[in-house]
Amino acid sequence: MLLTMRQQRGRSCYTDRMNFADPKTNVLQMGLREGVKVADLGAGSGHYSLAAAHAVGVDGRVYAIDVQEDVLKRIQGTAREQGVRTIETVWGDIEKPRGTTLRDQAVDGAILSNTLFQIKEKAIVAAELRRILKPGGKLLVIDWAGAYGGLGPDPSHVVNEQAAEAVFAAAGFHVVKKFSAGPHHYGIVFTAP
Repeated sequence: MLLTMRQQRGRSCYTDRMNFADPKTNVLQMGLREGVKVADLGAGSGHYSLAAAHAVGVDGRVYAIDVQEDVLKRIQGTAREQGVRTIETVWGDIEKPRGTTLRDQAVDGAILSNTLFQIKEKAIVAAELRRILKPGGKLLVIDWAGAYGGLGPDPSHVVNEQAAEAVFAAAGFHVVKKFSAGPHHYGIVFTAP
């Protein structure tokens, strides 16, 4: 049985803390500079938004995008508690064309972490990422390498590394590098066309 998006998002919030993937280390793979703009699509718990905010510094901006308003409020609260003022939360549906509500070529980087396995229309999300990323912008995809006995997605929902690469290659993205994003995750950095 498929979990609803709300159930999956709640599960992602839990698993971000338990999955042994380190958002700070993984974000470094993108090579972000201070002052750039980054979108975190399907921001969930906000761990990647916070890691990106530290990487882009006080002159940068991170757009934490999620379909759940309560998740966005938690991210705002956590950012406030940590003194991070560069995260802007955006209520949007990444599975709809223009669903991020960001302008064309608005960001230098984008993150899609623990989200791909939840998306039905992956081509729509890839097209939206292509739309919002500047040419040559970096896309970081982190997702589950498999199912681990209740930790992570149902085996039927896992999007393996090759399938993820194919989704973004079809949208014109190019692989920069692949890496182990933790014992249960793969990571791929792409460049936008």
